[in-house]
Amino acid sequence: MTSIILLVLKGSIVLSVFAIGLKATFGDAIFLLRRPDQLLRAWLSMNVIMPMFALTLVLLFDLHPAVQIALVAVSVSPIPPIFPNKAFKAGGAENYTIGLLVGSAVLSVIVIPVAMELVERIVGIPLQVRARTVAWTVLTTIFLPLLVGIGVRYVAPKLADRLARPLAIVSLGLLILSALPVLVGMTRPMWSLIGDGTLLAFAAFGLVGFVVGHFLGGPGPANRSTLALASASRHPAVALGIAHANFPNQRFAVPAVFLYLMVVGVLSALYLQWGKRHDAVDTPADAKHAVKA
Repeated sequence: MTSIILLVLKGSIVLSVFAIGLKATFGDAIFLLRRPDQLLRAWLSMNVIMPMFALTLVLLFDLHPAVQIALVAVSVSPIPPIFPNKAFKAGGAENYTIGLLVGSAVLSVIVIPVAMELVERIVGIPLQVRARTVAWTVLTTIFLPLLVGIGVRYVAPKLADRLARPLAIVSLGLLILSALPVLVGMTRPMWSLIGDGTLLAFAAFGLVGFVVGHFLGGPGPANRSTLALASASRHPAVALGIAHANFPNQRFAVPAVFLYLMVVGVLSALYLQWGKRHDAVDTPADAKHAVKA
């Protein structure tokens, strides 16, 4: 049953990224790779500030070991493959969002092993993660389905337009179908982790991600919201892989990662609502200024 659930989950991710690729271009994929200044700000937000803040929480507070593992694993993971759908709903530009997905995936192959080495030296806990393992996960869940989708759009744009939305709906259905049994099975261990500052630590980490990403994602408001969501949301498969590879006997590590995903999901909804209200307040002033001009 576990193998079937994982297969359905991976299938939903691949379909989702493929559907995104059907609406994208190769120029979108390399958008940030051709703009090193924007890529640098994204790297600082996601791969420097967030891991440093995770380490600060681990060193300063007496958190459950599984929570410490989850914070470190999440902080160094790339953004999730289904991230663009959430960013598009927030008004994110397609080229910046797809470029951030690809840029984050490329950097993760180098960033994650280096980050694990630094964490090992600072915390004093033996850690290991192979770049090959990270590269394979990134390749199969991001690069290949995205490039195949872009290729289909290049060869048959009308077919790509017809397929994109139905495949996105199917992928969402498969995601829900595979996630429900996992969440039900994780309910008791996740509940046991609540307390002793766990929710506060996860919420603090997510909020810092939104604030830092919003600040460094400027100057455009669309890029701010996209990087804010990316800094707080991370690839669950990579985070779980890091946690399992380094702490296979810590049975609460996986529930801790899922608990963080739930917390950041609630915070993302609140952030998006704040963004809508903020835009609604700014729109009349902008319109008034346009009329005067």
